[in-house]
Amino acid sequence: MSNTEKTVTYTSENTYLTQNELTPKTKNVWLVFHGIGYLSRYFVKYFNGLDAEENYIIVPQAPSKYYLKNEYKYVGASWLTKENTQTEIKNVLNYIDAVLEAEEIPENVNLMLFGFSQGVSVATRWLASKKANCKLVALYAGGIPNELTAKDFEFLDFDSTDIKIIYGDQDQYLTPDRLKSEKVKIDKLFKGYAETITFKGGHEVKPEIIEGLI
Repeated sequence: MSNTEKTVTYTSENTYLTQNELTPKTKNVWLVFHGIGYLSRYFVKYFNGLDAEENYIIVPQAPSKYYLKNEYKYVGASWLTKENTQTEIKNVLNYIDAVLEAEEIPENVNLMLFGFSQGVSVATRWLASKKANCKLVALYAGGIPNELTAKDFEFLDFDSTDIKIIYGDQDQYLTPDRLKSEKVKIDKLFKGYAETITFKGGHEVKPEIIEGLI
């Protein structure tokens, strides 16, 4: 008996969420990647404190849905797993590109890239792939994928792009050893230009920190 794993290409459809209106008064467009276990419509609430006239929020939806806590009641989502990762990365990047193509963001706004937890790995992979001109890259309580190198981020102009690394001082996922290895990685990738912001707390999103990023 022999098994053969094959692949097939097909067209898929996925939602994404926007908040506020994209108008000539919009100054900042946020591209936001939620963490594992979230849905975009719940994650966007952390951005409610931003000025609605000046900030337009785009929250892509991680494609893989599952029931949380085995209760078959609440639904969360995941971006990637260790299974078939390279193909899934390609699919996710294609999806993000399709979202931005649909949104037709004007060139005169500030693009604000934000990733939380697992969303950090998606945000940084997309940034490395797309070589996007961002005003802000905010990486919140997550790890940067090991396959990314300093060469992937050579295009960044650190005079015009702010890099912010954010985490809680009691985050159960960021052990001292992991923090140390992440710091080495961050210094290498962003040439010492990344600013670290810490807060008292665990693996959680603080809306006041988001508001302070502008």
